[in-house]
Amino acid sequence: MASSLLIPLLPMSSPLSPPLRPLRSPNAVPVIRTRNPRSRVRRTPPPPPKATPLPEPAALQDSLLNLVRASPPTWKSAVASNLLIFVVGSPILLSGLTASGIGAAFLLGTLSWRAFGPSGFLIVAAYFVIGTAATKLKIKQKEALGVAEKRRGRRGPGSVIGSGAAGCVCAFLSICNIGGAASAALWQLGFIASFCTKLSDTVSSEIGKAYGKTTYLVTTFKVVPRGTEGAVSMEGTVAGLLASVLLACIGYFLGKVDLPQAAVCVLASQIANFGESLIGATLQEKNSFQWLNNDIVNVINISIGSILAILMQQFILGH
Repeated sequence: MASSLLIPLLPMSSPLSPPLRPLRSPNAVPVIRTRNPRSRVRRTPPPPPKATPLPEPAALQDSLLNLVRASPPTWKSAVASNLLIFVVGSPILLSGLTASGIGAAFLLGTLSWRAFGPSGFLIVAAYFVIGTAATKLKIKQKEALGVAEKRRGRRGPGSVIGSGAAGCVCAFLSICNIGGAASAALWQLGFIASFCTKLSDTVSSEIGKAYGKTTYLVTTFKVVPRGTEGAVSMEGTVAGLLASVLLACIGYFLGKVDLPQAAVCVLASQIANFGESLIGATLQEKNSFQWLNNDIVNVINISIGSILAILMQQFILGH
């Protein structure tokens, strides 16, 4: 019993008590733990940006229609409208124009829409449809006679430019507001008169080739073969006059000209076409005038028609 009392009492560790830490020497150097430089903190990548939802077909259609209906027309609305129309009407365009001719027609249509709006474009479209239909009439018979247009009546850029040069000038003058508001009606009248002149010339020539029984040279009234430069026929002359009246009436119903101005367009077109026949009979295909081809004669023809209409508006109608 006495020996057991000499044994020091040691504290008994309980399972619930914290573990005993070893005693540190007062002179011990503290250990500083540094982070491993290779260990990197993993960061969650940011979520991908949300895709912008595509516009619904109905909204896209409404925005396109609003662009087409822009008033007054802008360059953006003119390009968009022509692009839509050219895509929808491509079968008709391909039947009457070459690929490069379609490009030239697109520029003409865009300029017409920008200057005179949808109704101005319809004037050009009506000219193209009626003129193409007349060119396709009895195309095989014309080819057999050697008087048909090249490429089975499909016209190239030269023909498009020759048909629309005067109209393009009037459109530019209108867009640039040359002469102010007082001259706006004059440029519009010249624009319509130029296409009345060209349509009358095209229809009279093509109908004369297809149905003309007797063809006369305009300077001597001698009977000459169909397709002779400067030759006219009764059937072709009447058809050309009616075509000019038809296009002038379209301009009237579209509100682009009044009745006296429509009559001016018809009269100017007939005078210009007579002058074009004189040029063809006296100068075209002559040795000294080899440069005077059909496209240049067309430019002269429609320029005469446009200028005459503007002069008659100024000096005959008086407003």
